[in-house]
Amino acid sequence: MKKILIIEDDRVIANIYRNKFTVDGYQAEVAFDGESGLKTMRTFLPDVIILDLVLPKMSGVDFIKDARGEAGFAKVPIIVFSNTYLTNMIQEAWKAGANKCLSKTNCTPKDLLDIVRQTIGGSGAASPPAAATPATPAAAAEPPDFSDIEGDTKFLTELRQAFIDNEPATLNALRAGLQSLIKADNETNQLRNIHELYRRIHALAGNAGLAGFVHVAHMSAALEALLKELYEKPKSINTSTLRTVASAVDFLGFLFDRGKQPDSPESAPVNILVVDDEPISQRAVVYSLEKAQLHSTSTADPNAALKLLTEKNFDLVFLDVDMPGMTGFELCTKLRAMPQYKKIPVVFVTALSDFDSRTSSMMAGGNDFIAKPFLFIELTVKALIHVLRAKLKPAT
Repeated sequence: MKKILIIEDDRVIANIYRNKFTVDGYQAEVAFDGESGLKTMRTFLPDVIILDLVLPKMSGVDFIKDARGEAGFAKVPIIVFSNTYLTNMIQEAWKAGANKCLSKTNCTPKDLLDIVRQTIGGSGAASPPAAATPATPAAAAEPPDFSDIEGDTKFLTELRQAFIDNEPATLNALRAGLQSLIKADNETNQLRNIHELYRRIHALAGNAGLAGFVHVAHMSAALEALLKELYEKPKSINTSTLRTVASAVDFLGFLFDRGKQPDSPESAPVNILVVDDEPISQRAVVYSLEKAQLHSTSTADPNAALKLLTEKNFDLVFLDVDMPGMTGFELCTKLRAMPQYKKIPVVFVTALSDFDSRTSSMMAGGNDFIAKPFLFIELTVKALIHVLRAKLKPAT
């Protein structure tokens, strides 16, 4: 019987995977942090290791480095769960020796089971001897059918119902954590509250992905990445970033309230217009959108932007304020006069973060405001909020 070691600090998710593998005939063991994972690895001697990159006591990346440095574990397959927005951690995991990197928000238990089968085969109960002569293609037997459609459907239905039942408590905990963060009176308290909120969002992203609530999972994953960056870079904590965190938590409440059916990952492509005359700033906005796989068109010329607006349909517009020939406020007023752009979200991106600028942005028809310099992931979170809200609002 082949052995699987699961290293995951969320006990609900860990036990779900352990049960899934056990039913399929594997011997599965669980560790809830990186340090205990190493100890279990040495005694359990797994055929494959599955771990989250975000772990207490020792990160998944450090675990991989230590495991690869020990005799006997240099070639054991390691499959890692990652947050797609934590690109640096993913790259570090590959360099450390990960064999596969999976998105936690998109990977179902069945997906993971299929990948394990591809990596180490079935449970091992009927494995042929290593020296057996391979069969010819004509004589090769059909692979065993491991599928259990009825069982998987029942299992996922139970997961979704458990997620729905826990939604009120989850949202209350997130809002309480946000209030504690906003009220924090010094950096130490801010960091403690950011870390606590980060851990809650991390768990939510995984649970939502398991239950098939794709929009909640993706929004949570982006917010998790933002909170992680704020925790690691306290100097980035300011009115703009805290406002973005608050907006994201509020939007998660909107997603919880909009319905009880899991989301379809399929969606129409989104077009975003970026107008900024500063090349570096423009590229930063475009890059931030690319992190969420959002397509954008960019220009430095407000008049060219007006032409683009008449030629194509955009779902979201990011505008700089201080531009030659026409300010962002003036451009926003003109696009609001176009029937097709009366309600699309417009976000101002500018270094002018005083109250007068905020007031002007709202008077010109803007929906939101983000201050330069911004974190890439902050703008990513901001874009996801507006794109998803606009896409889902008609269905509410």
